Amino acid sequence: MDRMAEMEIFVAVIDSGGFTEAANRLRLSKSSVSKHIASLESRLGVTLLNRTTRNVSATEIGINYYQNCIRFLEQIQDADLSVKVMQTEAQGMLKLSASNDFGSNHLMNCITPFIQKHPKIKINMTLDNRFVDLVSEGFDLAVRIGDLSDSSMKAKKIANTKLGIVGSHDYLKRNGIPKNINDLSNHQLLNYSFDSRNKFWRIPGLDGEERQIRGKNSLTVNDGKSLMMAAKAGLGLAYLPCFIYGEKIKDGSLQKVLTDLKLPELGVYVVYPSLDHIPPKLRVFIDYLSAHFKNYGNETW
Repeated sequence: MDRMAEMEIFVAVIDSGGFTEAANRLRLSKSSVSKHIASLESRLGVTLLNRTTRNVSATEIGINYYQNCIRFLEQIQDADLSVKVMQTEAQGMLKLSASNDFGSNHLMNCITPFIQKHPKIKINMTLDNRFVDLVSEGFDLAVRIGDLSDSSMKAKKIANTKLGIVGSHDYLKRNGIPKNINDLSNHQLLNYSFDSRNKFWRIPGLDGEERQIRGKNSLTVNDGKSLMMAAKAGLGLAYLPCFIYGEKIKDGSLQKVLTDLKLPELGVYVVYPSLDHIPPKLRVFIDYLSAHFKNYGNETW
């Protein structure tokens, strides 16, 4: 018999004052309770109980063991209760992974009101443009943009974002506005170093066929916001998701070009490990992000 069960029977005998009462309480036979106590004493090599024909009492060693058993069983009970509570109440630490661009530009805007609404949930957000292995690195979820390759993960789309080509008014005044996709080869094309476009841009033409465009290259960087700032400063054209450049279109500091092209649309996903039971803290956060971004789509960032 396992040790915890032996402890439970021993505690029941002390609390009940005898084998018969303990057996009734535990719904066991008296002989079974007696055998388990004898096995416990044999394993420990001590006498835990003084037995008479009328009652049972703990020895000095038995009293000490009883007190330790009570503490241990209470800790087990507390551990079980904490699991039940965490499955019914949203609380605990959420470890979140997101890209630098999306995290700093958009997630931070909604995390503060979320924490205010759910004060028992703490968030540890890591912003990194590298691909994070959620399971091995201990993340609860990630927000990812574009195609999803890991089929072992669960995913929920929370928004769409579209790629666009943007430049500053000053740059376009100096270098001209490209009229068609072929004109791009004459422009300074700002490149994203974590993307396959780091040597050239992959853009679908009006016929839908993908074209590889290699222009003049003045800057390569691994951060979308930095590319947007470079485009705003007039260094060249940037090919970016609208969640990065959208606000700059609205304030007039950037202008879209080649708007007749059918540029790719990217999904924004919440990704999390496949679980039999989703913890409430994770479920309420996913629901919150879905509600927050439900009106964000393509050009509405």
